Amino acid sequence: MTKNDILKKAEEYMKLKYRFELTEDEAEGGYVISYPDLIGCMSSGETIEEAVKNGEDARREWIIATLENGMEVPKPFDAEEYSGQFRLRMPKSLHKLLAERSKQEGISMNQYCIYLLSHYS
Repeated sequence: MTKNDILKKAEEYMKLKYRFELTEDEAEGGYVISYPDLIGCMSSGETIEEAVKNGEDARREWIIATLENGMEVPKPFDAEEYSGQFRLRMPKSLHKLLAERSKQEGISMNQYCIYLLSHYS
């Protein structure tokens, strides 16, 4: 891929809506911006506006570097792709254990399984 191809492809990715997180940097002052879908892509600024502008520059450079290294740039997370449901087969003995434990906790088995999955993942 030529440098021109990389820059063109990077601009296509820049048009996508990536979620970002903005947090106040209590230790250094200012704000830190990061993009959860682009692992390690972050920047900062003295003001929110500066952090967002610097974040866009960091995102562009992150995408270019990723493409230059022949790696795939992840697409933005799309919550619409996931229903929040899946089927799970399990041994009857495990089903019994989960049902009993959820009853002891006073919650549904579904809530208990979500708790276990989120706590141990």
